Amino acid sequence: MTDGGTSPTAGGRRTRFALLAVTAVLAIIGAAFITTAALRHSSEPPETAGMAAAAPDATTGTPQPGATTGTLTSGTLMPTSPPTRIAIPALRVEVPVIGLGQQPDGSMQVPDDAKTIGWYTKAPTPGSLGPAVLAGHVDYKKQPGTFAHLVDLTRGDTISIARQDGSTAVFTVARTERYAKNRFPSDAVYGPIDHAGLRLITCGGDFDNTAGHYRDNIVVYATLSHASRG
Repeated sequence: MTDGGTSPTAGGRRTRFALLAVTAVLAIIGAAFITTAALRHSSEPPETAGMAAAAPDATTGTPQPGATTGTLTSGTLMPTSPPTRIAIPALRVEVPVIGLGQQPDGSMQVPDDAKTIGWYTKAPTPGSLGPAVLAGHVDYKKQPGTFAHLVDLTRGDTISIARQDGSTAVFTVARTERYAKNRFPSDAVYGPIDHAGLRLITCGGDFDNTAGHYRDNIVVYATLSHASRG
């Protein structure tokens, strides 16, 4: 995910990914929400290929069970609240998070600098049910990106997401995977899950000078371990 100089640009090199509708039904509160997200990948962070069914606005929604004041234990869910900042101690990363919507052609917006990380606003918010999706650059306009060393994250590393409501969702890395762009497992990354999950995505692998983009994508899978309120 780069831009400028020897860095790849989005251009017309996006690979479309199938849309997967995510329906989460909570027995104790009825249907909490339906989230639909589809992303296509290019030399920039993952981009949406368009929505067959509109997802609800992820900045509003029904609070999830277990979302109380104080410390939340593993397995509980947090109310919906947009992320504002991400911290990854193992990478010495702490940067703002912005919302990424859709461009007119249905593609996902991307951060316009090397450091900022973007949250896809049609996906769940970090800490609520489902996979929250954050994307960033590995490099951008000859500058190293915040996710330049994302591939180095290993099982047990922590990721903290500060949220607009003053709470912090802390995730534990389960695994880090590298996929060829033409074999990206959209179901595993964006599909329904029965817990609060997090996906961090960037580009990786070798840079293809002919195609003008990186050959692979790096995906970090993480699970909500605990949360706190200020």
